Amino acid sequence: MFRLFRFPYTRYMKPLFISLDEQTLMALNRVAARDKRKRSEFIRQAIRQAIRRAEFHAMRDAYRKQPDSALDVDDWSTPEEFKA
Repeated sequence: MFRLFRFPYTRYMKPLFISLDEQTLMALNRVAARDKRKRSEFIRQAIRQAIRRAEFHAMRDAYRKQPDSALDVDDWSTPEEFKA
């Protein structure tokens, strides 16, 4: 049976084709090699970091627009006893 992909991880990952200018590609090769990672893994991690940053900024902006009320905060002056 003909298999389009030779690697088993491709069942779980979708390919994404991007174009890079020569200078960016050379920098990517240099940085990824220095960290002993493949370019794909380096790009995946960079995308994940960008997504986390965007989610953090969205959450921060939401709290700025509607901050928590002082009434919602626990009163730590009378803590409950913790029983394990």
